[in-house]
Amino acid sequence: MSENETAKIRVAMVDDHEMFRAGVIATLRDSFDIVGQAADVPGSVAMIAQTKPQVVLLDVHVPGGEGGGGAEILAKSRPYSPTTVFLALSVSDAPQDVGSVIRAGAQGYVTKTITGADLISSIKQVHEGYAVFSPKLAGFVLSTFQGVPAAGSDGGADGAARAHDEELDRLSAREQEVMRLIARGYTYKEVAAELFISIKTVETHVSSVLRKLQLSNRTELTRWAADRRIVW
Repeated sequence: MSENETAKIRVAMVDDHEMFRAGVIATLRDSFDIVGQAADVPGSVAMIAQTKPQVVLLDVHVPGGEGGGGAEILAKSRPYSPTTVFLALSVSDAPQDVGSVIRAGAQGYVTKTITGADLISSIKQVHEGYAVFSPKLAGFVLSTFQGVPAAGSDGGADGAARAHDEELDRLSAREQEVMRLIARGYTYKEVAAELFISIKTVETHVSSVLRKLQLSNRTELTRWAADRRIVW
């Protein structure tokens, strides 16, 4: 594919963080035709229906609608733009988030730690029909397609997965995002920068997570997450 052809790929961006959208769009503008952006479920469906982009960068946790986030956007916009390809771009690397959008029909899933060059390459690849996933997500994607629980297929692992889900259900989507970053060793400042929130807000979320999971500190949180294979 030539550079001129690449520049003609019509790309739209769905994410509820304005500064993150602006940064990604600035990175992509020279390589693609940015035809639209949106921050919630209804706005995203309307934008996709109107602009009919070839590729949509889709966050998993998007407010509005019936609470289904990115998967809901994909399902509701498909009738309006059946040829649009969706590439999930999210801070979350949780199996349930990956599974939800893959089952809904996303062509790929990459995390927000991706470089600008790799994101450009990923957009080109999904546009050409290839499936693209961050390396760490490969096992969960395979499990999703096979219909096998990511934690394993034996009874003990299934029980652990159910317990894991029940504990995660206590946390809001934002608390889960903060929890995963903290468990992976991010500082409060780094989490704040990654999620475009204040350090004080990070501290509030961490306190809430520790309280809901009945843990004492971030060391226990890291061990809790590692035991459940939530982080790598």
